[in-house]
Amino acid sequence: MGHIVAGDDLAELISAAAPWLADGDVLVVTSKIVSKAEGRLAEVPADGPEREEARREVLAAETARVVARRGPTTIVQTHHGFVMAAAGIDASNVDKTHLVLLPADPDASARQLRAAFRARGLDVGVIVSDTMGRAWRNGLTDVALGAAGIEPIRDHRGETDPYGNELEITQMAVIDELAAAGELVKGKCDQVPVAVVRGYPRSGIRDADGAAVLLRDAASDMFSLGTAEARTAGLRDAAQLPDGALPGRPVDPAAVDRAAAAVADALSPAIVVAPDEAIAGSGATAALHLRTRDMSPAGWMRLGADAHRLRAALAAESIVTLSLPHEDGIRLELSGTEESR
Repeated sequence: MGHIVAGDDLAELISAAAPWLADGDVLVVTSKIVSKAEGRLAEVPADGPEREEARREVLAAETARVVARRGPTTIVQTHHGFVMAAAGIDASNVDKTHLVLLPADPDASARQLRAAFRARGLDVGVIVSDTMGRAWRNGLTDVALGAAGIEPIRDHRGETDPYGNELEITQMAVIDELAAAGELVKGKCDQVPVAVVRGYPRSGIRDADGAAVLLRDAASDMFSLGTAEARTAGLRDAAQLPDGALPGRPVDPAAVDRAAAAVADALSPAIVVAPDEAIAGSGATAALHLRTRDMSPAGWMRLGADAHRLRAALAAESIVTLSLPHEDGIRLELSGTEESR
């Protein structure tokens, strides 16, 4: 298709390169040519430290939330909601004085390209794809950033498998699967930016649905932070444990035992931890009594520090605590939470 520049008519270029396109085909279009045609380029110095500084500034502008950093690699959530390395900013297949950004709205780009083909009398589906890494697995694959004219998900929920089991959670990300298949024929260095999928059933098309339905928001993502970042967040939360009203939920004794075992080796040998009766009306459903055999000022200070260690371990078990002074130590009033049920 040749070099793509801002303002190019992609539908015209694709039609010229593939005059054999037919109704029902699905086009898997590399996001880079969409970005170039839409002018989504950032100008940067060709080399030197100024280039790296400019690239950092571009990354910051494209970042909604940092997920993880490891050496030179930064995983972020973009303003679109994608979680990917370097916000999808790409320096390949472009001159050295520019970086290619992701399309501003990949679903809208896919809809516009589909509309342009419909104006030419062709009913095709469009997937705008890009390369991403994957959680828990090595290697990269192409996924869908935008889509139009093709259902993004094949929902098997409610269907029955050959053994009579009803499927409850199976939803296949069809547009991701087709994007990955398209990459097999596009390649990375072959300058083939569009693949055509023929034969996939596109029944019941609703143009309102796009790739955005595949995005998982951070609140429902159980892996929304990198390992080190999650640990940092946990330590920060542990440093800010509140003392306030307790929810009054039952406490799992096994969870209390796990928390005590987790900090047992870190507690002073002078500290004694024993179960106690919860104070009526406190919202607690269990309690622990901590006392120290070391009555020196240093011993009392260590008691306070160890009580907080235990509170942090209990918090990790979804047990909330209220710390109260006692004449011979510290009481921890305990309550379970909704998460601990």
